[in-house]
Amino acid sequence: MSVEIFINIAPRESRAALLEGGVLQEIHIERASRRGIVGNLYKGRVTRVLPGMQAAFVEVGLARTAFLHAQDIAVDGARLDAERVAREGGSGGPPGAPTSASGVGAAAPELDIRRLVNPGDDLLVQVVKDPMGAKGARLTTFISLPSRYLVFMPRGRGIGVSTRIEDEAERLRLRGAMQALVAEGHPGGYIVRTAAEGVDAALLAADLDYLERLWAQVRERSLRAAPGELVHEDLPLARRVLRDELARGVERVLVDDPAELAQLESFVRDFLPQQAPRLELHAAARPIFDLHGIEEEIDRALEREVPLKSGGYLVIDQTEAMTTIDVNTGGFVGHRNLDDTILRTNLEAAVALARQLRLRNLGGIIIIDFIDMKDISHRERVLAALRQALAADHAQTGVAPISPFGLVEMTRKRTRESLERQLCDPCPTCEGRGRLRSVETVCQDILREVLRQSRQFESRELLVLAHRDVVERLLGEESGALAELESAAGRPVRLQAETLYAIDRYDVVPA
Repeated sequence: MSVEIFINIAPRESRAALLEGGVLQEIHIERASRRGIVGNLYKGRVTRVLPGMQAAFVEVGLARTAFLHAQDIAVDGARLDAERVAREGGSGGPPGAPTSASGVGAAAPELDIRRLVNPGDDLLVQVVKDPMGAKGARLTTFISLPSRYLVFMPRGRGIGVSTRIEDEAERLRLRGAMQALVAEGHPGGYIVRTAAEGVDAALLAADLDYLERLWAQVRERSLRAAPGELVHEDLPLARRVLRDELARGVERVLVDDPAELAQLESFVRDFLPQQAPRLELHAAARPIFDLHGIEEEIDRALEREVPLKSGGYLVIDQTEAMTTIDVNTGGFVGHRNLDDTILRTNLEAAVALARQLRLRNLGGIIIIDFIDMKDISHRERVLAALRQALAADHAQTGVAPISPFGLVEMTRKRTRESLERQLCDPCPTCEGRGRLRSVETVCQDILREVLRQSRQFESRELLVLAHRDVVERLLGEESGALAELESAAGRPVRLQAETLYAIDRYDVVPA
């Protein structure tokens, strides 16, 4: 399947779209006002230690204090778990994303965090997860530095090979080549990345030397840096995408900005010279994302419902705790029987929702409500189709078996905000709840408030300020109740429509 990357550059925003077979699979957005910080290194200072949570808050110069768990604190002399290194190397996540603590010498779980860090301690930390919502960034002290073919872990020991390299002979060759290089006096732990498949030892050696020089610079800067200062920053979006994706069978990279194209060509000549001919300039008058239908796909990815070709549809709801996906048959009636209709809809939904997870960058806990299937073999087919569709996802995923209620629990590694939260703000009217109190409910609230005010305050009349629809209902369907209330209150109630009020906003004022 052909893979293409389209890069759109604007004065304050960069966007990169990954298409497979002409279909948008991933969209990456970076704005000058809010750049992602995963992979960045900071000189941090511990501000609070929370023994009950086995965690610490660390000041790294961001808007919110960052979070460091005890398991993400390196302990000198800790043993490297080589299997975890290999598993982390095969995750396919962004190369700047650090491995977890147990991947490079785990903090012993029995250690109290108060024996690891204290308020006022200065640490070199790396961002594992961007700040999300009200949560600060997640940190680790297990530093990892990526290059094209390797990930270097200065505090680790051992060699891992990406699990995405499936050929066992190639895995053994790469491991042997790295063991020979590391035996020459190179400290630290290494992960051989998927892009290294087929490359010779000389290229691995060049990457290894580059990473060790980079680490020496990082250490020197960290010694001079003040607490809260950025020590090392990951590559800008366009170069980061090329570093991560270009060797994965990408046939063409189309860039709509000549200056950015020149920078990318220079970057590719230095790190991926064999890929340089694939970079092209988009010179057409029509914007690159418009011409290839990407803008429309982004708009559709912000909608709640996703139509399926069969006539069924998905309903995707993202909350703070989890994302839920409901599968519905819609207008699809099938051609044979009900079980066949349900199976076909669920199979199509499995493929579609796997794409939506990548496109919308949904992570954390995900609950999928497939249409209930009585046949166990049908359940197994749907689960296999889902896992196969998720295999192309670069983020780590885990899928549990289908429950007796037709639900699938799964997780997807989340390191940055979802597309919706990158591009949208909560509705100022409903404050992100997605619901407003009905006109009838607001009228009943007002009637109760009028009675409450009449008993608490002396006044000639009570003035009700509310939305026009609410006022119209009080004068119409609720007029009888309003008249009874005036009699009970012993004073008139005057209504005034306010054009700027939301449906569920009102004020009752003694006058």
